[in-house]
Amino acid sequence: MKRIFMNQLAAVAIFVIVFNAQSIGASSTPKQGGTLPTIKLNVPKDPVLRSYLGLSGDGLFEISEIKAEVVIIQIFSMYCPFCQREAPRVNELYENIEKDPNTRGKLKLIGIGAGNSKFEVGIYMKTYEVPFPLFSDGDFSIHQSLGEVRTPHFIGVKINDDGSHEVFYSRVGGFEKAEEFLQLMLELSGLK
Repeated sequence: MKRIFMNQLAAVAIFVIVFNAQSIGASSTPKQGGTLPTIKLNVPKDPVLRSYLGLSGDGLFEISEIKAEVVIIQIFSMYCPFCQREAPRVNELYENIEKDPNTRGKLKLIGIGAGNSKFEVGIYMKTYEVPFPLFSDGDFSIHQSLGEVRTPHFIGVKINDDGSHEVFYSRVGGFEKAEEFLQLMLELSGLK
C-alpha cells in the first residue's frame, strides 16, 4: 500500500513539474501586438526557395529580412500527427497565396520544424510535397525562444517598412479551410 501511495505521489509531482514548466513557457509565447524573439535561420541553398524569400547569398537571416509585408510561420514537427494531417491544407494556403496577384509576393509562408533535424525536415517536405521553405530547429532553441508552443502553431508577423515587425496572430492548432484562414490573415494584418 505504501509503495502504491509513493508511486501516485511521484506521478502527481511529475505532473505538477511538467504543468508548471508548460505554464512558464506559455507565458512567453508570441503575443498579438508584440515582437518575435530574434530568430536566425539558414538561407536556403535551393535557389527557388531563396528567391521566394527574396534573399541572396548564404549565411543566416532573420524573419524581418524576408521580402514580404506579412510572414506566416508554422511551427511543426514531422512526428506530430496533427501537423501531418494539416500539411495538405497548409499547402493549399500557399497555393491560394501564390495564385492571387494581391497576395503573391506580399505574403510569405515558412515552416520551422521543432526538434527536427535537417534530415527530418527534408523527409517531411518530400513526404507532404511542401512547396515553401521549411527550416530545422534540431536543438529546440527556436522552439524554446517561442515559449515551447505546441504543434502545429501559427504565427502571423507584419513586416514594417523600417525593418521592425509586429505579431498580429499567434495560436496553436490548425485550420479547417485554407481560404478562410487566408482571409483571416489578411484582415488581421491589414494587408487587404
